[in-house]
Amino acid sequence: MTTARAKVTDNTAWKAATPSISVLIPFLRDDPSDLLRALDQEAFSVDGAVELIVLDDGTADADLTARLVAQVKAMALPIRLITLPANEGRSVGRNRLASAARGDSLLFLDSDMRPDHGRFLRDWTDLVARDAPAVAFGGFSLLQAPTDAKFSVHRAMAAKSECVPSAERAKQPEKYVYTSNLLLRRDVFEAEAFDPAFTGWGWEDVEWAMRVSRRFRVVHLDNAATHMGLDTVDALARKYEQSAPNFARMAERHPEIVAAYPSYKAAKLLKRLPGLPLVQRTLKGAAGNSLLPVAARAFSLRLYRAALYADAI
Repeated sequence: MTTARAKVTDNTAWKAATPSISVLIPFLRDDPSDLLRALDQEAFSVDGAVELIVLDDGTADADLTARLVAQVKAMALPIRLITLPANEGRSVGRNRLASAARGDSLLFLDSDMRPDHGRFLRDWTDLVARDAPAVAFGGFSLLQAPTDAKFSVHRAMAAKSECVPSAERAKQPEKYVYTSNLLLRRDVFEAEAFDPAFTGWGWEDVEWAMRVSRRFRVVHLDNAATHMGLDTVDALARKYEQSAPNFARMAERHPEIVAAYPSYKAAKLLKRLPGLPLVQRTLKGAAGNSLLPVAARAFSLRLYRAALYADAI
């Protein structure tokens, strides 16, 4: 990546590396240093098979950049840091990362993920060497996630809908695909691009997986990393509000798949109710009420999301 706007920092190991896997880590206003430190502990066990490419998508924090540059230069794994002066968005960022990658397999990993065991990269390299899968998802966990009460609703929701064993995910392989801890062969990435029409937060990865699953096999395995970035109810609600147009776009393009989703079925039922804005406010209020049991708040927030989607479909 040599555009005039991007500042590129490579460490000593970068130039001579011939990796089979490129780990692609975008971030914006997060600090990926803990993740980089964890991955670098596996440098010698993967024996040159892995490189890291980190994209700062416009954080514009000089102190953070200076710390990361120093860390990158000291790492054993081959690593490139790309620093952008302004945000360019998720889809453009993925393309930037992929164009800088030299491996035939691309492992997308968010900066707020943490590997759950010391063979995380080794398990991915073993899989690529053995099978070179078109698409593979390693799974999420909450093993290392914060346990603060303010995150209890998100923790309950993630445990139910995202932290799912591979055998269960494999029953609906396209549904349980997220753009973190996701391995793609380069030819798959080039054949099926992420749609830049999906803006804001949500569903662009699932819609992409729906298209990909028609042409390529999607493999699920248990090589989990913890999603450290749990949100409060208010933060989750804002994300759901952003995601409604994306959900509607996905439903329009893939009606036969989305029709089976519980969120779509609930949205269709809620759409029939009079006074939907009042229903939305009531559900959002219940989700934010710390006096209610966590399970009831999580259920209310899921219904709030469906009520937002009812307006969009």
